[in-house]
Amino acid sequence: MDLQQKIRSIPISAGVYLYKNAEGEVIYVGKANNLRSRVSSYFHEGRVEDAKTGTLVREAVDVDYIVVANEKEALALENHLIKQKKPRFNILLRDDKTYPYIKLTLGERFPRVYVTRRLRKDGSAYFGPYFPANLAYRIVDLIHRYFLVPSCKVDLTRYHPRPCLQFYIHRCVGPCVEGLTTPEAYQEAVRDVKLFLEGRPTDLSRSLRERMNKAAATEEYERAAKYRDLISTVEQLQEKQRIAGVEGDDADVFGYHYENAMLAVNLFHMRGGRVLDRREFFWEDLPEPEAAVEPADCVGTAALASAGEQDPPDSFTEPGRATSGLDAGYSHPDFHPGAFFSALLKQLYIGQPYIPRNIYVPVEFEDREMLEELLSDQIAAEAGRVTRVHILVPRRGDKRALLDLAGNNAKQSYDQRFRVMKPNTQAIQEALQEALGLAELPHRIECFDISHIQGAETVASMVVWEDGQMKKSDYRKFIIRSVDGVNDFASMREVVTRRYKRIQEEKKKMPSLILIDGGLGQLHAAAQALESVEIINQPMAAIAKREEIIYVCGQEDEPVVLDHHSPVLHLVQLIRNEAHRFAVTFHRKRRQMRDRSTELLEIPGVGESTTRRLLQHFGSVQAVREADAAALSSVVTRIQAEAIRNHFRK
Repeated sequence: MDLQQKIRSIPISAGVYLYKNAEGEVIYVGKANNLRSRVSSYFHEGRVEDAKTGTLVREAVDVDYIVVANEKEALALENHLIKQKKPRFNILLRDDKTYPYIKLTLGERFPRVYVTRRLRKDGSAYFGPYFPANLAYRIVDLIHRYFLVPSCKVDLTRYHPRPCLQFYIHRCVGPCVEGLTTPEAYQEAVRDVKLFLEGRPTDLSRSLRERMNKAAATEEYERAAKYRDLISTVEQLQEKQRIAGVEGDDADVFGYHYENAMLAVNLFHMRGGRVLDRREFFWEDLPEPEAAVEPADCVGTAALASAGEQDPPDSFTEPGRATSGLDAGYSHPDFHPGAFFSALLKQLYIGQPYIPRNIYVPVEFEDREMLEELLSDQIAAEAGRVTRVHILVPRRGDKRALLDLAGNNAKQSYDQRFRVMKPNTQAIQEALQEALGLAELPHRIECFDISHIQGAETVASMVVWEDGQMKKSDYRKFIIRSVDGVNDFASMREVVTRRYKRIQEEKKKMPSLILIDGGLGQLHAAAQALESVEIINQPMAAIAKREEIIYVCGQEDEPVVLDHHSPVLHLVQLIRNEAHRFAVTFHRKRRQMRDRSTELLEIPGVGESTTRRLLQHFGSVQAVREADAAALSSVVTRIQAEAIRNHFRK
């Protein structure tokens, strides 16, 4: 059955359709209330003349479809399939950044708290999202200091001989060592953490106050004082949250700037009436085949007339004219804002655990009301409460001013990204902290690399980046001594152990980040080395060659994939490449010295010290070969000089 025959057999029900190319790859996913009508519309005369739609139709050799009960289900299924298949003709949310959550591992014998960016059905409790991202780390740090529940990676399924540093600095009760705490006391601390993260400070304060009074009654005054301090901290936090809560509702505000086939979008997160964070998205050469099918996706004359506005300007801009969130009535011939924001909002919010009550966008789009209903139903199903989500297109007043602000910031983001404005050191450090989820600003990065040829002359390098520049005075070279043959993992273990054991002995400060040139194997080898010298919770990451994926220690199943334009990726690549250059240079020098020494050592009567003197004096084996007897005799004895001359004559 050819494609046209298959299209005629498609039902007229609501559903999702998937176009495939000759290799069987899904190249486009769309939804429709009438599948047959929508799919056949791609082949109408005039549609094929559209550049991108024409390309899609020429590549498509097959179409699959999935029938659902209504268009709302089709909306959700379309979003799921786009994220799963990543078809190249769809608008894809290429920014992999997600906001962090706090994970409480309730399935473990001794639960711990972690910051994570990926939600899993593993029996743990997740709280969030938190933004700015460092808020999650500040909360976890507060949990360490006051509730003494750790984030360590120690194996708690068994007991250990002695606790780690976190116990001695009073950030953990020591469940890893038998006798330091009891399972009951630890579970009590976990229950307090759960109440705290669930936002139930009143229940937590009541429970703590009861325990304080009980401890005081039994004359356990130190324990009672601990509960008193904890009550004070919880009540202070509760007061801050109460003040913020009356200032306004939660909202997300979108603005955009489109120019020269490139797009920048800014998303402002407002919580409690205040802008807490800003998120940036970028696209180049946007695919828009669906926009030509649904011209009503953009704000047109009818939409504005119904809103009581005066006649809009022309429905498209001159070629090359920039459009932004300030020009909500405009549509570029190659860019349809309505279709774009329809796709973007679905990928951002469908399936997410938290959705704000209000979402402000600069343009109207066709399925806005349906998406509102779907997101409202999603909140009701997950949170068990009826909350209406509003997707609004403000025309005037304070909310329109917010859209204008987001649009202006999108223009600045566009300039910084596509006009190659170099960010300052502070901005790069903050971006790196955000991307890798570091607890503090990275001021010093130490990067390691291994170099050898078939296991011969294995060496390692360490380079240092500090506050915006490479610090060559702190570079270090290492000759690998304990490893024979090709074993990069063992070599990495040796060099990391040697480096940070010495740091401990000299009582120097650890770097903000340890960067490893390699993949997961090298990262785990370095982590084992740190564990062997009893260093824990040290930020460490590895950048894999070719894929340029960054793996963060402790979050290996959530690799960081940065855009190839990202200044953060450029910085990590710069440091990695410098470590590689330094290691290769040292390895070549060692190999040259080995090769030079080998030939001279073959001469009878010439040993290592004589070889060293000859190379230091003449500079190379070739110069020794060309030297006459008088020149050689000025460095070595007459007998040695004659032996050298005879060797090279042969």
